Amino acid sequence: MAEISFENKNLVALAPLAGYTDLPFRTLAKEFGADLTFSEMISSNALIYHSKRTHKMIQKSPLESPYIVQIAGSDLKVIKEAVLILNDIDGIDGIDLNCGCPVPKIVSQNSGSALLNDLDLTAKVVETIKKYSKKRYTSVKSRLGFDKKIAANIAQVCESAGADFITFHGRTRVGKYKAPIDYKEIKEAKEAVKIPVIANGDITSLKVAKEVREFTGCDGIMIGRGAVGNPWIFYQIKNNLERVSKEKIKEIVLRHFDLMIEFYGQKGVGIFRKHLHNYSKGLPNASEFRDSVNRVEDIKTTRSMIDEFFSKSQSDLFCESA
Repeated sequence: MAEISFENKNLVALAPLAGYTDLPFRTLAKEFGADLTFSEMISSNALIYHSKRTHKMIQKSPLESPYIVQIAGSDLKVIKEAVLILNDIDGIDGIDLNCGCPVPKIVSQNSGSALLNDLDLTAKVVETIKKYSKKRYTSVKSRLGFDKKIAANIAQVCESAGADFITFHGRTRVGKYKAPIDYKEIKEAKEAVKIPVIANGDITSLKVAKEVREFTGCDGIMIGRGAVGNPWIFYQIKNNLERVSKEKIKEIVLRHFDLMIEFYGQKGVGIFRKHLHNYSKGLPNASEFRDSVNRVEDIKTTRSMIDEFFSKSQSDLFCESA
């Protein structure tokens, strides 16, 4: 199994992000600088009922090493069964417990960030994963708390339960995605435990990545929404670049499109449109481009249109965190 290197605190991970961090996006991030990738959040219930869609979501790229599958759930029996199923799937280096999803549907099932209301149960879930998993790593991705910031306590509970590392998104569940990120709380959590801690939340540029690393002292950073429409952020961070050339951005966008077609076939054309919306946002004639490309189903024609649009002279727009 692949080892995760926390040496020099330079680790950069791609966060699990429903609807975006599928195999093509994870492969893209890996190719251009991400050290660690996670599957999209997997329902432990869906896993034990052998959902075809769920098993497709678990598939990994040969480049994804190390690779961690993130599961959600709180029923200890179901968690155990899910872990046993994952044990039989090669290429997975760890199992991550989601303690951060704020979506009402997930919270109502006592999963995701709901676990932060019951740290005794959280500990039991982590212990169950650790006990039955044959994978190298057991980890947790958490918010700072449900409605109060208790990150240090959460970190200590997870460490005692056997977690090998923990990632904190710098908001509570109540804070959803708009409250200010509290890096100070993440810093305090890092100082409260011996296991590695990864910082996550609003890391949208090379500048912010450097500031978060320095301020929190964390062992790595994780980027999720900051990579949507901006996956070259991994390339920037790994190469210490304030700017990314239009040629490199075109290369990355076209590579993403090709990966989507490889994985989804013809359906990849339609699925990729949401990414094109993000990639073209704010660029000259973007609205006209999206209107035109949305009417096309042919793979070669779509690729040609993407190539032409991103070949235009727009280099002044592609600065830090374009």
